[in-house]
Amino acid sequence: MTTETEIQADAPPGKALLILPRLRVQNANCISSPMTWGFPSITAFTGLMTALERRLGRDAGLQFYGVGVVCHRFEPQVTHGGYTRSFHLTRNPVLANGSTAAIVEEGRAHLDITLVFDVELAGGLLSDSERSRLAARVGELVAGMRIAGGSVMPPLSGVLQRPARAQLRLLPDDEEARVKEFRRLSRRWLPGFVLVSRDDLLQTRLAVLRERDPQASVLDAWLDLSRLNHRAERRTTTDARTGEATESIVWQTDRRPGWIVPIPVGYAALSELHAAGSVAGARDATVPFRFVESVYSLGQWISPHRLNDVTDLIWSPMHDPDTGLYRCVNEFRAAPVPTV
Repeated sequence: MTTETEIQADAPPGKALLILPRLRVQNANCISSPMTWGFPSITAFTGLMTALERRLGRDAGLQFYGVGVVCHRFEPQVTHGGYTRSFHLTRNPVLANGSTAAIVEEGRAHLDITLVFDVELAGGLLSDSERSRLAARVGELVAGMRIAGGSVMPPLSGVLQRPARAQLRLLPDDEEARVKEFRRLSRRWLPGFVLVSRDDLLQTRLAVLRERDPQASVLDAWLDLSRLNHRAERRTTTDARTGEATESIVWQTDRRPGWIVPIPVGYAALSELHAAGSVAGARDATVPFRFVESVYSLGQWISPHRLNDVTDLIWSPMHDPDTGLYRCVNEFRAAPVPTV
């Protein structure tokens, strides 16, 4: 087992993981985009990362590069019964005259999550005591912040005998030692599931669809992987005694390569970048403004112990000024399927 002393000895200046374990979030926004609902968008967590970095300030000595999410519990606030689900909605706030306002649809969910941030430390923050104090400060800040619009709640009494605390762990420089340390950490996140990117499945499914229809688009592939597809197969059976052939129709459900979900991964620009304060109704009049639309891809929920390295876990925000693309990127690569 890798010890803390060994990790410090091998660590390059600054590379570390900031771990916020077992956060209980109440009433998080589970309408993740105009076309999807369920677990909050990964952009909600990169937004939390940016807000946290701003609250800490430059003097804290932390620079954030990406965030990974481990979900331990997801409880959508919906009605149950049959195939139809409806969100629990409230009329709030009341109007100025005291009457109730019209209902605005809001999807909410309760979450238990672990957040893992890819960070870099300043050179003077490598001692155990300094890292412990900084991690505790981050934990206190996050306890008063919103995560995907939800409130961070204290642990329930009796659920955890000793509540988990925020950790700031240095990463070994040696690749083998880093993999061993990550495997040890990932076992602490069980039971749970990690959201990773599966962009590769879109291209694979698009090639399959174009064999049947050359006009198939990426949207067709995305929709095909976002649903359960049932197909009818005609089968012929022969009676061994009489030799009589009988035809029947059998319905088959296409197998999916894991727990695949449609997810929003960022935004694409619809307009040029407007000067700060030039667009009426903008939320922040001190920063430039741009009209955008959601960018979609595919994700997969996978157990943490199946990941090989911290890069498989982390989502990093990227910006291409030439195309106006604001996208979260994850470097997970699925193991190739063995051929017989």
